[in-house]
Amino acid sequence: MLTYCVVRLIFVLNRPNLYLFIALILFNLTACTEDAKQVTLKSSLDPSLCQFSAGDCVKQVGDIKLTVSLSPANAPSEKPLTLTLLASSPITDVQIRLEGRDMFMGVIPVNVKQTDEMTYIGQMVYGSCSSGYMVWRGFVSFNVNGETKTAVFDFLADDNG
Repeated sequence: MLTYCVVRLIFVLNRPNLYLFIALILFNLTACTEDAKQVTLKSSLDPSLCQFSAGDCVKQVGDIKLTVSLSPANAPSEKPLTLTLLASSPITDVQIRLEGRDMFMGVIPVNVKQTDEMTYIGQMVYGSCSSGYMVWRGFVSFNVNGETKTAVFDFLADDNG
């Protein structure tokens, strides 16, 4: 009964513009099909982000070149990820942690194991963000020749673009 009254009220109030009203309703309904897809390339919005799907992320810290790779490359949330760190020279005491760049999501430690004097592999899992756009910041701390150095890299979680 209420629906009938509302529909009747709409048609009575919009009688002079009835054809325009019907055209607007039909136009809006055509946009509501299941075939409509929104395509956004999220990682292309911020060129400072590492795009692991396009290749490794390379950071230079002094004389040391660090190459970071992530598997799976699209960095899915709430799934186990493997991070590989390759240094151009021997480094020691490597520690890696993740934090949210734009919002606090806690501190995610990466359990790192050394495979040789220049290669480290770590496992991690991070949570998902309800905003749909979550940038994580990785901090890589290491020693070289008795001096502590730090590199920072940012990447987009759930990067399907």
